[in-house]
Amino acid sequence: WAEAGQRGGARVVLPGEELLLPESAGPNAEGSAEQMLRLGSIVRPRARVVCGPGLRRCGDRLLVTKCGRLRHKEPGGGGGGGVYWVDSQQKRYVPVKGDHVIGIVTAKSGDLFKVDVGGSEPASLSYLAFEGATKRNRPNVQVGDLIYGQFVVANKDMEPEMVCIDSNGRANGMGVIGQDGLLFKVTLGLIRKLLAPECEIIQEIGKLYPLEIVFGMNGRIWVKARTIQQTLILANVLEACEHMTTEQRKQIFSRLSES
Repeated sequence: WAEAGQRGGARVVLPGEELLLPESAGPNAEGSAEQMLRLGSIVRPRARVVCGPGLRRCGDRLLVTKCGRLRHKEPGGGGGGGVYWVDSQQKRYVPVKGDHVIGIVTAKSGDLFKVDVGGSEPASLSYLAFEGATKRNRPNVQVGDLIYGQFVVANKDMEPEMVCIDSNGRANGMGVIGQDGLLFKVTLGLIRKLLAPECEIIQEIGKLYPLEIVFGMNGRIWVKARTIQQTLILANVLEACEHMTTEQRKQIFSRLSES
């Protein structure tokens, strides 16, 4: 049984475990009392619980679906509830609706492109899912091209579907990525760390060389600097950041800036 009694707790959980949450019903509730959280009948209506990656709702229970550390983020206004998710270092990506990913076009099938996103099956991408695309004005997409897009359909019963436009029909940075540059893969945990607001690693890398960089939630990074040597250095630094302490990272960036 997994217990999350502290804010931002980092308890290790395993697949199949049932999540126990503290149910502080009010000021008279006992601080040590920990009861099974029933999503259908929460004591306080405001205590809304959101299941993030690694958790699955099964009836009125929360089940753990992958191994890792249990994380919790309280809602802005307080009042209990919040978001719970499992932070793990997995490499296999499971498509999630709304995620922005980097895919590789593997085939053309009628009006659809098949895109490898690193999941259990390829995603489909319509030729009309690009800004300004029409039946007469088709996008120039070839097999082997890199695509940056987002999922609009992603569940276990259907093939995932991608688009390269936002809700207003604009590309907003999505579409075919340039031919130059380097594509490499990292763990999903590192991607989430790099995409965090005000990430120190990204700020430090931006001071080294002028660069273009694209992050995909599926664990893929595309980076391009002025020279091949600079591009390889950036890729190696990003991969190594996952296993370095803050002090080690600062020493590496100091050496690179001096050279």
